Amino acid sequence: MPPIANAADHRPAAEGWFEGNSLVVVCLCAAWCDTCGEFRTTLEAIAEARPALRFVWLDIEDDSELCGDVEIENFPTLAIYRGRTLLHFGVSLPTREVVARLIDAMEERPAGVSDAPRQVLDLPAVLGRTAGPP
Repeated sequence: MPPIANAADHRPAAEGWFEGNSLVVVCLCAAWCDTCGEFRTTLEAIAEARPALRFVWLDIEDDSELCGDVEIENFPTLAIYRGRTLLHFGVSLPTREVVARLIDAMEERPAGVSDAPRQVLDLPAVLGRTAGPP
């Protein structure tokens, strides 16, 4: 499997992504966004340096059946989970240092957040429910 899984392409495996205590980093982006396209290379490098973590690319338009009408203020927006618990949801500077530092900080975070949009809080369950052929 590549360092970053495209959510729609890997739905059969999605059910297991949010099990256990490993982090799952979901990047919410859009195909038309130039910043997102450039950021993917950066995220791939971060993912390759952290093989124990799962990285998922979720296009908010192409994968709208998975993420619903989640409002994204800017790109890239990251949702980071430990198991099914959301630890972080927000826009990030698209630089390797900033994102790597954020991910490392989330590995130490003891509690989740609950003030994110319902679609983001429910994303682990939605991906698990839709597991199966696209």
